[in-house]
Amino acid sequence: MAAATDGGGGDGDGRRSYWRWSKADFFPEPSFRSWSAYRSALSATGPRLRDRLLHRSDSAAELRALPRQSEHGLRRCLNWWDLVWLGFGSVVGTGIFVLTGQEARFNSGPAIPLAYAAAGLSALLSVFCYAEFAVEIPSAGGSFSYLRVELGDFVAFLAAGNILLEALVGAAGLGRSWTSYFATLLDRDPDSLRIHAPALADGFNLLDPIAVVVLLTCSTITIFGTRHTSTLNWLTSLLSVAVIAFIIAAGFAHAAVSNLTPFFPYGARGVFQAAAVVYWAYTGFDMIATLAEETKNPARDIPLGLVGSMSAITVVYCVMALVLVMMQRYDQLDPNAAYSVAFASVGMKWAKYLVALGALKGMTTGLLVGALGQGRYTTQIARAHMIPPYFALVHPKTGTPIYATLLVSISSACIAFFSSLDVLASVSSISTLFIFMLVAIALLVRRYYSRDITQRSNQFKLVAFLVLIVGSSIGISACWNSASDGWIGFALTVPLWFLSTLGLTVFVPQQRAPKVWGVPLVPWLPSLSIATNLFLMGSLGYQAFVRFGICTLVMLIYYVLFGVHATYDTDQEQNDFETAKVGTGISGGSVGQR
Repeated sequence: MAAATDGGGGDGDGRRSYWRWSKADFFPEPSFRSWSAYRSALSATGPRLRDRLLHRSDSAAELRALPRQSEHGLRRCLNWWDLVWLGFGSVVGTGIFVLTGQEARFNSGPAIPLAYAAAGLSALLSVFCYAEFAVEIPSAGGSFSYLRVELGDFVAFLAAGNILLEALVGAAGLGRSWTSYFATLLDRDPDSLRIHAPALADGFNLLDPIAVVVLLTCSTITIFGTRHTSTLNWLTSLLSVAVIAFIIAAGFAHAAVSNLTPFFPYGARGVFQAAAVVYWAYTGFDMIATLAEETKNPARDIPLGLVGSMSAITVVYCVMALVLVMMQRYDQLDPNAAYSVAFASVGMKWAKYLVALGALKGMTTGLLVGALGQGRYTTQIARAHMIPPYFALVHPKTGTPIYATLLVSISSACIAFFSSLDVLASVSSISTLFIFMLVAIALLVRRYYSRDITQRSNQFKLVAFLVLIVGSSIGISACWNSASDGWIGFALTVPLWFLSTLGLTVFVPQQRAPKVWGVPLVPWLPSLSIATNLFLMGSLGYQAFVRFGICTLVMLIYYVLFGVHATYDTDQEQNDFETAKVGTGISGGSVGQR
């Protein structure tokens, strides 16, 4: 697994040149060396698939063995201050400016701050899980690595596919939004800067070259170094702080308490429907976990960066939402430009340009931090050979994964150029919630199961209680989102969730305690995270699940044809390597048991 050497074209230190392009770099596994080898591998798909379903990685492999695939290491150059601002830059974007007026007008009314509080609580539950994993397994793979260790290769692959789908669609959507807000800043129609192509189908006929330029520019900045990107992010984030401070101060100066009546015009159901939508304004924090490999002191900096930034963001969102509904009655809010119209209603028409500038800056830093995180996700996925390991290579001078970053940015730029993403937006949301739910399950598995230590009876109990927790959470979501207003479904599912979590607390002993920082109130908080993520998934509607199912089917076809054979070969080579080391008495760097 060490870096390969090359007789020619090297960089002078015995390593191969970074700038290379060969079949061996993309398909180095024995199964792909020839067509006959590939046919032989396909004939063994059944046994290999069973092997992959049962295989689980370990922390040592994710932290020591897999990074060797990159030939050069990612540089540890970030501290908690960088992570706090990176968290702020990745999360605070268009969501608060776009969704607040829409949801206050049609779903929650003046209770929109409660919707943001509920969504923020759900996000914080996921943040706790991510923080513990990032401290224990400070890998560039983030949730992919956590799931590979705790739930196995196959589940990690499904997560990897959804991570890449979310990265492509999310970045493309931000790129398109950037163009719309830039047009607004110029006092023009949002589509005025796009090229109309009548020959193409609706939804794909507004070509967006500006989005392509913005996406490629942001990815280029991240390629030149994580340290530089972090500094640029927190310096420009000061602009967001200034805009938010202005909105809060000027908004309260023109606020009227009478606008808060009635506070619940759509009832509690409307508040939770709004919470499911505004949850999108909190997404992006998972990118911070992928920077753990580049953090100087992950045990201290990751919890401070993740929990600190998300707690502050939740408070800011709630206050900004309160300002909006106190400036203007909820039934008079403009769902498309709520803050701009609200300020105009109190005689501050010029404020719409400041709001547009704040949103534009938020999208820009969101794209910057997204490019950082997506490149790291892709790097670890390539290190595991679930995609060609060529994309795992780290440049020796910049210390960044250039190929992985370009793969995501060029792909998302192509999507942004053609597509309005109306269809794929819901797929992105469900993919995000699906991954967050899996991470919470993995956290419970990590705490309650340890290989070769946990008794079989406790394994069965753990699986049974997890099935009941997930099943009851799905039931709660189904009851809430059904047309019926009956209480019988809740009377069954809510106590079942509570008793399942209580049973896990009482009847299954924890096998592992976090060494430095951990989620409090285990298993209650991870169980609640499972329930809230499934609850929000249920609000996305039938079509979102159909599209999610189609995307998953495509991922499975790819896995059967490529992923299962590449990862199987890689695992066998690693096992042979470790066996040879033991036979020759070599020590150090071995992949130990969890």
